[in-house]
Amino acid sequence: MKEDKPSKRKNRKIIIILALLFTALLAVIFFRSSISKITAIEMQGDKYTSREQLLAASGLKIGGQFFAVSGDSVGEALEKLNTVQEAQVSKKFPGVVTITVKEYPAVAYELDQAGVLEAILSSGAAVSVTDTGIAVEKPILTNWKADDPYKTKLCQALAGIPNELTSDISEIVPSPTLSFPDRIKLYTRSRFEVITAISLLKDKVGYLNQVIQTEEPGLIKMLEADSYVPFHSEAGDTGEDADAQE
Repeated sequence: MKEDKPSKRKNRKIIIILALLFTALLAVIFFRSSISKITAIEMQGDKYTSREQLLAASGLKIGGQFFAVSGDSVGEALEKLNTVQEAQVSKKFPGVVTITVKEYPAVAYELDQAGVLEAILSSGAAVSVTDTGIAVEKPILTNWKADDPYKTKLCQALAGIPNELTSDISEIVPSPTLSFPDRIKLYTRSRFEVITAISLLKDKVGYLNQVIQTEEPGLIKMLEADSYVPFHSEAGDTGEDADAQE
């Protein structure tokens, strides 16, 4: 009986080795089969970012390894796009990967050099509006250089202001001075002209709307001090002359 023990142990080892080999074989077959591959990539929330851009940034492709997809890593890669504010990636077995993005909002519009209208997002990115539609309450940016750092700051400032406080602004033009390198001119649909600075806009926009709602069209200055002069008064001409001298 004692002589049988080594034989039993040997048989047990053989069985364990065979089981491991069989498991490994099944794993190889599984990971090479279509059931372990990505069979569909779904997109949600992509208004300004094309499917091709999202796929290129994510590194995902049909036929790729489903179980190798890291949702966090793919999400971080997508958020490097200047149109994507947040990204989430979910997986549903077998083979379905869903990308859900929250894009930066459109805060203004601009005509490019070819005369094509583009939406300007709060990140400063310019995207085509051919298929996305136009929000008529957004202002038009005029005479801005593509590499102007204040353009991005303006977009960020506009994104932080409720739509109802900016819906009357029709056009924004850069108007820098030595004292205010971020100075801008605003033109409103209610025919006001406004001089302010990007760094002051968020804090001053409440005063702007108060004047627009209660006064006749005129020149509004919102810099270190706030002032309003109606266009029809003689003081209005003086105010514009003073502005030209700044």
